[in-house]
Formats: sequence, C-alpha cells, structure tokens
Amino acid sequence: MLTISLDQARQFMLVKQGLIGRHRFAGKDGAYRYVRQAGCIQFDPVDACGRNAELTLQSRVKGFRKQMLEELLYRDRLLVDYTDKELSIWPSEDWPFFSGYRERSERHGKGFEGIPELEKTALEYIRENGPVSSDSLPVEGKIFWHSSMHWSGNWESDSQAARSVLEQLYTDGVLLIHHKTGSRKYYDLTERYLPQELLKAPNPCRDEDEFLEWRVLRRIGAVGMMWNRRSDAWLGISMTASQRDETFSWLERTGRIAEVRVESVRTPLYILSSDLPLMESVLSGCADLTPRLEFLAPLDPMLWDRRLIEALWDFRYSWEIYTPPARRKYGYYVLPMICGDRFIGRIDPKADRKNAVLSVNGIWLEPGVKQTVRLSARIEAAVRRLARFNGCRYQSD
Repeated sequence: MLTISLDQARQFMLVKQGLIGRHRFAGKDGAYRYVRQAGCIQFDPVDACGRNAELTLQSRVKGFRKQMLEELLYRDRLLVDYTDKELSIWPSEDWPFFSGYRERSERHGKGFEGIPELEKTALEYIRENGPVSSDSLPVEGKIFWHSSMHWSGNWESDSQAARSVLEQLYTDGVLLIHHKTGSRKYYDLTERYLPQELLKAPNPCRDEDEFLEWRVLRRIGAVGMMWNRRSDAWLGISMTASQRDETFSWLERTGRIAEVRVESVRTPLYILSSDLPLMESVLSGCADLTPRLEFLAPLDPMLWDRRLIEALWDFRYSWEIYTPPARRKYGYYVLPMICGDRFIGRIDPKADRKNAVLSVNGIWLEPGVKQTVRLSARIEAAVRRLARFNGCRYQSD
C-alpha cells in the first residue's frame, strides 16, 4: 500500500490524463492513443463550443482537429460508436469483449412483434442501396418497441418503425454508424467495415465475472484513480455493491490494482498496477509538471466521479445543461479550467458558427485564485485556441 500527499495524488491524476506537462499525445495518432488509454470517451450531441468527445481530445492532444475524430471513426474504423459508459466512442479492437451485449440485444429484439420481419426488409434494402438513415429507409408506420440500451432514450411504446429497426440492428452489432450529418445517423453493414477476424473473434472473457473485472479495470484506468464506492464512473456497468467489493478484492489479490492512501481522504483509492511506474515518477519528482491551462469537457473521464474531484481538489462541478435557466449558478455549457495542478475556475464559451465568432458569457475563478495579468493572458490564449478549434474568431469585450 502506498501513502501519498494530496498534491501527489493530484499530480498523478493529471499526468495520467495528459493534462499537465508537455503534451504526451499529438495529432490523430495521439487522439487514438488517448482513447485506447481511456477505454472509452463519452459522446454527447450538444455542440455549444465542440461536442464532448471533441473537447475531451482537444484538451489533451496537441494539434487535434475535429476531422481527426471523424476519420478515426468513419474512415480508418479504428474507433466505433457504441454503448459503454452511456453512448461512447471506443477502440474497434475491443469489439469481441462486447459480444454479450450484442447477444442480449438480439434476444431483446426478438421479443417485439414485427421486428424480425422489419430487420429482413431493412437488411435487404441496405445490401442493395448502401448507408441509410431513418428518413431514407423505406419503412413506414410505428411499432411497439424500445431499445435494450438505456442511453437510447426511446422508451415509448409506439416508435417510428424505421428508426426502431435501425437501432435494433445497430445494438445487435449487425449495423454500425457509417457517418453522421449533424445529429442524423447513417447506418451500414458492420461486415463491410470491420475485419472478419475481429467480427469472428471469441470473447476474451470466459464469463460475466471476467467481463466485469475487465470493465472495472478499464474505468479505473480511464479516471486514473478510483475508490470502491458508488460512482457515476460505473455508469453502464451492471453490478451490485457486493459485486463491486468482490471485484476490487479479487483485482487487488491478483495484483492488477494497487491500494493508495491519500492524506485527508478517508476512503482508500486504487490505481492500475501497470501505472505504478508513473506513480513512482511523480513521487520521485521526475514527472513533467510544466503548467498548462486547459478547459475540460463536461463529461471528461477525469470528471466521471465528481465526489472524487471534490475530495482531491475541493472543486465542485455540476453540468447545468439540464438545469432550468433560473436555477443555474453559472451557465448552460460551463467548462472547468485547470492550470498546472489546480482547478482555477470555470468558463462559459459559446460558438456562433453562423457568424464564425466564439464569445465568452462568463468566467468564474475559484476562491483564492488571483486575477493577474499573466493568468488573464493564459486564459485568453486558451480561449483563442478554442475559437480556432471551432473555426471561429474570438470576440472579446
């Protein structure tokens, strides 16, 4: 068991995340390497100043452009859109691990009258005509159906038949997202884009227990450091508290995670054993801690457990996008700001793409953070980077 200071815990998390020091990730290859490290990054369609997945990569990957993610997903096929932590983006190489998801989805779909017939019709059309959206698939009417994936949001008894059958085939793994136009998804046959050796590969996990272990390890690695308690970091993983206890205990006994005690944090934390050399670099003072100022996405992997962030940094963050305007403390799409190894505040940027202008609705610094000329210049430089990232110019007051 390691015992470390609060500062060392913060520095380890930030070094692991690639949010401090010189950039460890660069270009399209760097974007892919970060997604592999995180296991998955969450997708959210809201685009106030970049979508969540894009902002997650923009804060870590030097020279990242939105087109790089599009290419990794829809040209290179190194990444896929699929469920994991809600709707996520993850490496295609992990496809075999989720075979159980797909099998459950197939069984689920067979329980709805009319779905098997609609699937046959849809697949025949797609084989002949290529990618389709729910608007272009010639299937009309409504059907009693809901998705097996809770992130779908479609729990109505009567749903559009075309959309329902496409989503069912998508969760079955028969279709994948070919591309998106805005928020509209176009689907095509998975077998046309992912290699057969990947599609036919057996599940590396022998049973559900091994799959749970794999997923818990993946989430610990995504956040950097986690505790064994209820957390939004486990969203999408079906496990009871006792299953979580057993999984953590087994992973520690088998040497795959290591316990870390952090001063002033009463609950023990855990890191991947493979990250022990990284931890040692922090403890020995060898890690690169060159300060950077970055804006974090609302669903950034490091923010998946907001109680953990509060325990380590005394920083409270709430995504107010679904909060009624009158009850918002800050704003619709406020992003946390990190400078060096501290959360220094939050910012509310908004891209007006019609006029190619990015503006800032507000900046709120944390108590004790002084508004110096140097800090103002660093924030403005980060805002200008964000503006260029969105194809905008920065409109300051």
